[in-house]
Amino acid sequence: MPEDAEGIQGLYAELVGSAEIAVQPERIAHIAGDANTALFVAEIQARICGTALVSLCNDVMFKSQPFAVVENVVVTAASRSVGVGRLLFAHIEAFCLAADCSKIMLLSSAERADAHRFFERAGFTGSTKRGFVKYRRHFSASPNQP
Repeated sequence: MPEDAEGIQGLYAELVGSAEIAVQPERIAHIAGDANTALFVAEIQARICGTALVSLCNDVMFKSQPFAVVENVVVTAASRSVGVGRLLFAHIEAFCLAADCSKIMLLSSAERADAHRFFERAGFTGSTKRGFVKYRRHFSASPNQP
């Protein structure tokens, strides 16, 4: 919901600590109308304590099955180990099952060992594939450059 922007922004700040984080209510509203994207928000006693974004990606490998990418998973430190993350991932899996996804992928910063243990308990395998990231600041300016 657009009114969750400030709470989500606080969670993202806890995750990455960047001054550039800017969660816009209108962007949340746009995502709410996109059948291929879901922004899950967890609350305890009307306070936002967790969030995760899921995007469905079209694929051609398995007929029309998409795959899902999970990003920006955050549970505030005060709400960890009480089932918030487990509940977020239950909703993620239900969303992905309803979309007939072939798989769910996520990336996690290499130093977040506690998060990695959580993801493994949630059924993700961190040893079968290797993730690569190229951030915007490293994008090429022109497709003609080598």
